[in-house]
Amino acid sequence: MTREELIARLNGFEWADFECKKAQRSVPKDAYVTVSAFANTAGGWLLFGVSQKHGQLQVTGVDPDAFDQVQNDFLSTLRSGQKFNHVISVDPHTYELDGKRILAFHIPQSPRRQKPVYLKGNLQETYIRRAAGDERATEAELQRLLRDAATRSWDTASFPDVDVHDCIENETLTWYQSQFYRRNPEQRQLSDPIEFLREWNFVVDENGKSLPTRAAVLLFGTDRCVRALLPRPVLDYQRIDARAQDWSPEERWHDRLLFEENLFKTWRGLVTKYSRFAEHPFRIDPSTMRRNDDPPDYIAFREASINLLIHQDYGDVHRKASLKVFTDQTVFWNPGDAFATQRELLESTEKEIRNPLLVNAFRRIGLSDQAGTGIRAIYRNWHDLGHRPPMIENDKAGKSFGLVLSREPLITDAIRRFHASLGVKLSTEQADILALSADRPHISLVDAGVAAGGNLRIAHEALDFLVRQQLLQALGGDTFSLTEPIKARLESIARENLSPGLGDEGLDQVGTKSGPSRDQVEIMRKCLTEMPISELMQAVGRTNRTKFRDQVLKPLLEAGWLEMTIPDKPTSSKQQYRLTEAGMDLLERIQ
Repeated sequence: MTREELIARLNGFEWADFECKKAQRSVPKDAYVTVSAFANTAGGWLLFGVSQKHGQLQVTGVDPDAFDQVQNDFLSTLRSGQKFNHVISVDPHTYELDGKRILAFHIPQSPRRQKPVYLKGNLQETYIRRAAGDERATEAELQRLLRDAATRSWDTASFPDVDVHDCIENETLTWYQSQFYRRNPEQRQLSDPIEFLREWNFVVDENGKSLPTRAAVLLFGTDRCVRALLPRPVLDYQRIDARAQDWSPEERWHDRLLFEENLFKTWRGLVTKYSRFAEHPFRIDPSTMRRNDDPPDYIAFREASINLLIHQDYGDVHRKASLKVFTDQTVFWNPGDAFATQRELLESTEKEIRNPLLVNAFRRIGLSDQAGTGIRAIYRNWHDLGHRPPMIENDKAGKSFGLVLSREPLITDAIRRFHASLGVKLSTEQADILALSADRPHISLVDAGVAAGGNLRIAHEALDFLVRQQLLQALGGDTFSLTEPIKARLESIARENLSPGLGDEGLDQVGTKSGPSRDQVEIMRKCLTEMPISELMQAVGRTNRTKFRDQVLKPLLEAGWLEMTIPDKPTSSKQQYRLTEAGMDLLERIQ
């Protein structure tokens, strides 16, 4: 972290991986709680010499006379192996701001086989990082960490007390064998289905008995056997004929199917559902369950759906995977986070996987891209369609994985006019990265890689070009933003789109970073006087408080057009919102 990045962090609002302690003369006890939380989640920065006052971070500095002692006490405790169940190695960094010295430590995420990291030899003293706070892990969260740390994967264990002959569904296994030998003609053909399963480790011999593995049951099991192994649905499919932001869980879906059968039957059922809302109409070969043309939308859906089926944590019986199809996007969610980081997901290298038998079973018949390429295939094909980049939320605290495929275009008419005003010829990837930058306060190299179809090399070259053309500026640490003159040009384009002559079309086409949506304009009008969130939601017909706060209010606050009446207590029940001077100026131009 550079000095400039530190200053930006201290002035920012997103602190999920950033924790500050006053620590003027000694190490505070709760610093070790934060270490546990960072180590068990996604890592983060811990700062000594910064305190919080009225919701703002204030540099107080570590006392010069105690500086070395504080640093040594903290490092020796982490490396002693006595405070924690594992040694934690970190490097100290020193910064000087306003004549005061700050100590900073980057706490790395621990390898999954060393989790959970806990205090005082007590497993109950395990913490995770959620949003900007440290929370004691629940029993369910502990079990998720322990499952992922196990030497033997969950899917390779046997399923006892069942007869393998009664547990395997002949139709599914016959279908699979047909696909397998068609794709792998060099393999020795085994007529005995149980011998075939044993050949690929789907059946194991224990105490003189042939037992199916959990993978065998999930892949080929009868409905009854699948339900005996997994006391919750494999997948909850829902079709909702509304935009995602306009729907709340309290509302009814328009089509729903709970899949409680083996994974191959589930996949075949999903393909049938998908054929009804696909962008390009198609037919499936019933013998292979594949399209003949494989257009980009189908490849992205296939990889995302199979990713959901083969990588979820099936040991988690309290949460089920879901696939929600909205009119503007498709949302995939499953229990179990990806072991790789988002950057690692973009690299074509082998990744650690949770269910090796499940993964390889799909790959052997060509129903999933080879190791390390599945997520990249989703990005690449979605990019080819011109849609907004897929969004991934790999939640290390909640141990879940979410993927959103938006069907809205990345390059809108407003962005095309913005690009045309620059006088610079842009490649497709350069234009896409610049469009993404226009929609956000800053982007990372990984964000650019996603916008470039999952290719980090092309993204790096495109960023270099955009910086040389003075369209983007490097903020340090592989982070970039529009330059100030380009921001001004974008705002000018936005004002043109918001002129009365354009009507409401301009409000929909321009993102919040450059102009408010129709709902946001209505909120701004209401906030000429102080208003609570409940009345604002009612004014625009919203029912989901969390989505309303994240998608409508938060962008207005970040743009400086709206402000809280109690900024140091964002979640106060007495919180209200009002228009700022900048918001009033914008509202006058709109009206």
